[in-house]
Formats: sequence, structure tokens, C-alpha cells
Amino acid sequence: MKLTKMKLAIISVLGFSLSTSALAIDLYMDSETKQLFAEDGPGRVKLGTFEKVEDKTKQNEEIAEIRNDLKNKEQEFKELEEHVVAVREANAKNDEKWFNKINLRGYTQLRYNQKLTGDRTAGEPELRSNEGDKSIKDNSNFSFRRVRLVFSGDINEYVSLYIQPDFATSTGGSQNFAQLRDAYADLAFDKTHEYRIRAGQSKVPFGWENLQSSQNRLSLDRADALNSAVPSERDLGLFAYWSPTHVQKLWKDLSLKGLKTSGDYGVLGFGVYNGQGLNRDETNDDLYMVAHATYPIELDFLGSVFEGQVVEVGADAMSGKFNVSPVDYRTFDGISNKKPSADDKGNSEDRAAIHAILFPQPFGLQAEWNWGKGPTLNVTDNVIERKSLRGGYVQAMYKIDKILGSQGTLIPFVKWQHYDGPHKGAANAAYTHVEEIDFGFEWQMMKALELVMTYTMMDRTNTVVSTSSSSDYLGQASGDLIRTQLQWNY
Repeated sequence: MKLTKMKLAIISVLGFSLSTSALAIDLYMDSETKQLFAEDGPGRVKLGTFEKVEDKTKQNEEIAEIRNDLKNKEQEFKELEEHVVAVREANAKNDEKWFNKINLRGYTQLRYNQKLTGDRTAGEPELRSNEGDKSIKDNSNFSFRRVRLVFSGDINEYVSLYIQPDFATSTGGSQNFAQLRDAYADLAFDKTHEYRIRAGQSKVPFGWENLQSSQNRLSLDRADALNSAVPSERDLGLFAYWSPTHVQKLWKDLSLKGLKTSGDYGVLGFGVYNGQGLNRDETNDDLYMVAHATYPIELDFLGSVFEGQVVEVGADAMSGKFNVSPVDYRTFDGISNKKPSADDKGNSEDRAAIHAILFPQPFGLQAEWNWGKGPTLNVTDNVIERKSLRGGYVQAMYKIDKILGSQGTLIPFVKWQHYDGPHKGAANAAYTHVEEIDFGFEWQMMKALELVMTYTMMDRTNTVVSTSSSSDYLGQASGDLIRTQLQWNY
């Protein structure tokens, strides 16, 4: 039984009353001598119990004072309980306000690339990765790849918001500018968010790796073949998603195991968006359309060997018109031209893609491929025209838990990628050839700290425009690099 302050006070009063009764005295008189005694004995008759009048009066006054104090304390406790209830009700109402439901998290990526061979030698173009890591170039050391903050939360049971700025954007040779990456609201039609519409600037659901957060992605950069479809992975538009609750649960369970999913972009998705790229003005009246389908399959039905294994498969398609922003150029081969011309037909783009992912438990495989046609530069005729594209990647990895501590996880991996096609995010939507192999590992030392190191062999088309005689534009460059990235999460 719990003793409250009130109960303790009552017990104290009762104890005091009992103690005061002990001050009373029994008197006895000897029947022969008529003497008084305080103890019983032979020939003694009890006269009764007697108390000192002065002591009794004092005791009664003290008891009355205690009872009065007790009554006052009882009122104070009552007022205190009422205050606690009022505070709880006020806090509950305050918690319902949307700005008290917003979560803040983020991550920072610090990179260092060290060239081993190639990069820039006499008579050869400079090795660049302009659409991925812009710090891959001559005269480059440490750089911030990403400095992100994410503000997210549920405004109510049907409306959620997500805002993500990046503070490591480079522009015109200057670094670490702030840029808006995501700003959207999810509008759900049910409390489980099976059906929802995403409105605003967000990732375009084309490809699997494109949708995977750079905070979770294993390799340092996304593959050119899929990323060239949606430079920076984002655009402004409306997207509808359907995610059954059992699939939502499976994706969450995989994440709790430390496996890297692409996030919840629906089992089925469809969207319309501007198509000119992240934070760019729209330049035509046509909207891009995209369709996305993916499904994770538990392989327990294949027997004990596959218990717990999950494979995810899917396909995507997109179509639209991209207006290339033409610029003057001089190629590595010495060809100088003014801005290329383009017609409406030459700006159209169509792509289809497939993907399959076996989550590493402990061995995993990941592969994507896409085909299509898109606008690109024809140097000979100096015109933007449609040309075929194809490419993708294959990645193998192995997950080893409890490395140098209970929290540590090591994931060695190898990734090969190939792409022949336009990079519409590059100057004049340059046609590029990419062959690249990464041998590396990710060491998750703890939840807050990760290290990635790779040995990378690159063969890439340089898409940096220059009008000087030393131009590397459209030159094919190759080289080997040691690449490192330290990431801290918060």
C-alpha cells in the first residue's frame, strides 16, 4: 500500500493521540490505611484513571491545531492535483499543434579523393565526374559532398511534410551554398497511408538507387545510366503512391536489421512533373510522366536456406520533353561551334528500366538497367537530336556484423557500371561513355559514424565546356583513384 502525505499526516495525529493517552494515571487506595498508590496491590481498591487537567487542555489545543493544519494541507493537495490536471490538459493541447510534431535530423559527408593514375597528363583530357562528385578533378583535396538537414513530421493523421536543404552546393567554382532539395507534403487518404499523393519538389520515382537516400547508399555515387534520367533525382510535380500495410511493415523490418532499402515510394507509383531538373525554370508546356512498380518478396517458401531472405524486383518508365540549354563549345578534338540548334522532336525523351535487389543477409546483389532515347548533341551537324541510350550497373556486397564492437558493421562491395547515352544535366546534353569499377567497403562504426573507402577505376567522357584552346569537352579520360568519405549522422 502506498502512503501519501495525507495518510502519513493522519497516522501522525493518531499516534500522537495514543501517546497522549499514556500520560493518564491509575490510582489505588489501601482499604485499611486509606493511603493512595499508583500501582495495584493486596487490599488496594482502584479509584479510577486520572489526568492532569493542565496537560489535557494543552493536548486538546495541540490536537485541534494539528487537525486545522491537516485540513489546510488537504486543501493544498487538492489544489495541487487540480493544477497538475490542468497542466496535463494544456500540454496535450499543445502537443496537437503541428510545429510540436516536427522532427529534425541530418547528416554530413566529408570526402577526399586521391588520384593514382591519369587525371591530367600531357595530350589527354582531365578526368571529371561532373554529374556525380565534382571534386573529382585536378587540384582538389578535401570537400563537403553533402551537408543536409531534414525537417519532417505529421501535421495530422492525413497530412505530412518534408523539407530538406543542402548546405554543400557548389556553383561557379564557389562551394557550400544552401540549396533546397526537397519540399513536399504527403496527402493520405487513410490513416495507414496506403494511398497518398505527394505534392511539391521531391524525388522522381525512376530507378531504385535514385530513390535511395545518399545517407544510406553503399557506393559513393549513383550510377550514371539511371541518374542521367533525373539529374539530382528531384523535380517539381505531383506523384501518387500505393503502399500496402504489409509491404510497409516489411520495408521497416529490413531497415531495423540495418539493411539499406530505397525508402517507401510505393509498390505502385505514378507522377507528372516539370522535367527540367532540380530548381530550374520550366521551359515548355509539356509535362514529364513517370510510372514506378516494385515489390519485395520473402523467399522463405524456397526452404530453410532462404529463410529471412528478401528480393525486390520492379520496373519503371518515363516520357517527356527536355529543352536543352545550348552553349558555345570547343571540343577536345579542336572543333569550335556556336550554340547548337534544336527542334521540338529532338527534345523528346523516353526510357524504361528494370531493377532487382537481393538484400545482403549476409550476401547481396543489386542490379539496374535502362534503355531508351533522349536529346543529345550531334557535333557534326551542331544540332540537338534524339539518340539511343543504354546502361546500368551490377553491385555485389557482403554484410559482416559485430566488427570491432557490438555496434560495428562492415560491408565490402564491388560495383561495375556502364553507360552510353546523353547526360541532359551536362552542357548541351553531351553524349557520354562511362565505364567504372569500384572495389570498396563501408564501415559503420556506430549509428552516428560511417567510413567508406574505394579503389575506383574510371573511364569517362569529360562534359565540362570551355572555349579556350585547352578545352577537354567531350574528351575521353581515364584514371584510378582512392576515394574516402567520412559521414556523421545526427
